Amino acid sequence: MTAGSSSHVTHGFGPVWDDRSRVLILGSIPSPSSREAGFYYMFPRNRFWPVLAALFEQPVPEPDPAVRAKFALNHRIALWDVIQECDIHGASDASITNAVPTDIAGLLDHAPIGTVFTTGRKAGQLYRRYCLPNLEEKGYRPTMINLPSTSPANAAMNLADLIKAYHPIRKVLDDEEPNRQDTRIDFGK
Repeated sequence: MTAGSSSHVTHGFGPVWDDRSRVLILGSIPSPSSREAGFYYMFPRNRFWPVLAALFEQPVPEPDPAVRAKFALNHRIALWDVIQECDIHGASDASITNAVPTDIAGLLDHAPIGTVFTTGRKAGQLYRRYCLPNLEEKGYRPTMINLPSTSPANAAMNLADLIKAYHPIRKVLDDEEPNRQDTRIDFGK
């Protein structure tokens, strides 16, 4: 790849979920570090895992895919990405073109997920553009909440800011009951 050029990349690994998953956290597409490791948010300076650990008042899980998958599943969190394959320059979400979405509806066929969180502005835009129409067509209407990116490129937010911004995940999980049909959330007051 030459400077300024894009590469065609495929996701490379599947979603993390089980029949207890109540929320789905979606990134855009795995970074080069995550694709190499075969798991989500594996770039050492990405703050995703420290943020989740703080939300649940637990130590940051070791950078081992099995340990991190268990951490997510223990907290009823499913992980995936919006894009299955695309053209991208490095890890720059802004450079994504020719996107092919993942099958979020297929996942919701099997997991009782009521809320989808997207991590970063671009992930939210891609979700609304590529995934939401398919979900609605299939009768799924999960609540969608866009969160800020935990990437080090989001230098405007420090760790404390991100933990506060990600608190809705904890609120949804604390309030969630299995088989709950009401997907309205009020973060007021």
